[in-house]
Amino acid sequence: MQVQGHGLTGKVAFVLGTRPEIVKLAPLIRLLPGRAGVVHTGQHYDERMSGAFFTDCGLAAPDATLRIGGLSRSAQIGRAVHELGELFAEQRPGAVVVQGDTNSALAGALAANALDVPLLHVEAGLRSHDRAMPEEHNRVLIDHVADLLCAPTPENAANLRAEGIPAARISVTGNTVVEALRETLPPPRIREKLLIDVGVQAGRFVLATIHRPENTDDPRALTAIIEQFAAIAELDWPVVFPVHPRTLNALRQAGIYALPPGIIGCEPLGYRDFLALAAECALLISDSGGIQEEATVLGRPLIVVRRSTERPEAMRDFATLVAPGPEIGALALRLLADSDARIARLTSLPSPYGDGTAAERIRALLCAGVFAG
Repeated sequence: MQVQGHGLTGKVAFVLGTRPEIVKLAPLIRLLPGRAGVVHTGQHYDERMSGAFFTDCGLAAPDATLRIGGLSRSAQIGRAVHELGELFAEQRPGAVVVQGDTNSALAGALAANALDVPLLHVEAGLRSHDRAMPEEHNRVLIDHVADLLCAPTPENAANLRAEGIPAARISVTGNTVVEALRETLPPPRIREKLLIDVGVQAGRFVLATIHRPENTDDPRALTAIIEQFAAIAELDWPVVFPVHPRTLNALRQAGIYALPPGIIGCEPLGYRDFLALAAECALLISDSGGIQEEATVLGRPLIVVRRSTERPEAMRDFATLVAPGPEIGALALRLLADSDARIARLTSLPSPYGDGTAAERIRALLCAGVFAG
């Protein structure tokens, strides 16, 4: 463990370990100058997947850094709980904040609970009802030990009440992804330059990301996905494909050493560059949870390559769930057939994840004296 800065004692300790956590907690951390301490577990340890996101999101280096990246799920959680417990015992924070459903978030929640440090869960109440999803177990456990649960939507709050969590511990705040995106999205002139660099035209390309184990650990599923990307590209819709480190390894294991023509592969993008492309694409294809939310803010149609989702709100107007295989290409072509009209309609709809003031609502809860004192 590396510890720097002025310590966590009496502060609001933010425990995070992946780039979605950095993105979504950054607006709240920036609202607590001098009162926030950040502990990075190292769950995402590649500079492209984590370190660069601190810069993109306007955050200083973490106050403490663990090294749990590359370990199994159980080892990640176990080591992080142990090291966080030692850190919190030495530098007791006034409150702990975790976000979402990662191994890092669960470890932060368990360490806070073990030491009786008040715990706030940002993005509480999401449920896929899919027990094959490790994140589902993480988020349920976090919700049931948290002292205050910040639910993005009324549906999320209803999930919590249905599980017997007292209403007094639940607050509907919206999702901080809305303000994170709005604060980070580059202006049109910067987006135009990036499109030139990538070699695509605004509104005439597809942006795709694939990284979940259900798609990358099965060579047949991954091969089927790449074949569908190629089929879309063959019809003059180039597919920009930032390749996650997990996906790169999986492609090689599946015997795919070169992407088919029309698929523009690149290294993982920083948050700013990803948003720049997402704001100009005609269609998103992804298995990411966060992109389901971001699509509703950007007003872009999304194909979700997953068996289940914890974000049904996005499915109403913006996204569609599909399995790996021909349905990806068939649906993509239907969505692209009237792309301009579809995007015009979607950009006129409000995001179900709030009005961009979630971080301020959560800050007010923290500063009311319940947690931070």
